[in-house]
Amino acid sequence: MTVSRLPQFQFPSEFSDLLTARGLQILKSPDQAKQFHNGEGYFANYPDLLRRREANACMRLLDEHFYDFLRVEQRKIPPESITMMKENYSDTLNKTMHIKTACLNRKGTRAYGAAEKLGLVGMMRSESFVRFAEAVTGFKLDRELNMQVSCYEQGDYAGPHNDHHPEYPSIRNGYIDFHVMFANNAVDHHYLVYEEKGHFSRIVDINVHGAISVYKLPFWHFTTPLAAKPGKEARARRWLLLGSFVIV
Repeated sequence: MTVSRLPQFQFPSEFSDLLTARGLQILKSPDQAKQFHNGEGYFANYPDLLRRREANACMRLLDEHFYDFLRVEQRKIPPESITMMKENYSDTLNKTMHIKTACLNRKGTRAYGAAEKLGLVGMMRSESFVRFAEAVTGFKLDRELNMQVSCYEQGDYAGPHNDHHPEYPSIRNGYIDFHVMFANNAVDHHYLVYEEKGHFSRIVDINVHGAISVYKLPFWHFTTPLAAKPGKEARARRWLLLGSFVIV
């Protein structure tokens, strides 16, 4: 499928046009919402910040006009992670995953062109998109964000990882991932599990339609395999719009 004709609904030019009254209040009074300014917090979840009608329209737009531009990204557990072990409890595991995704950082790609026609690129680059991320984190953020769209379906997951990038000076001391999430009613459950005090002891429901999550990376976390409701495996989807920001 290609985006030859524009749908009646497009992503708005400003992210704020999707927000509920509570979301708009966060934009107006950021000091009441910021989570990470004290250097301790690193994850916050905000349900019900997008108006339901608009959230439904956004998800329909992604389903009907962007799904075919996604590509499977997967990293399997290597057999040698077991067969090459020489000592007990010396096991190591790189990041594993299986999701459908598209990066929107190169103008020449088909995915970028489709996202631009749908208004998605413009919305994710809008001033209110970055201002909302600044409001909830308490940080000043670089306007030149990295953008990605992912779709989780039955069994899709991301294994334990910390998203630390010590080789890149601009983000080696931390950066912000801003997630806008949509999920349909065929999904039964999908969870984020993350580290606290040295253990994977925190779990958050991310099967939320019209919600926002904010991460101050790096920290250890993983997403469980998405599970559909019985008999609805082929229809279950959770979409994620991801903006990654350098802290300035």
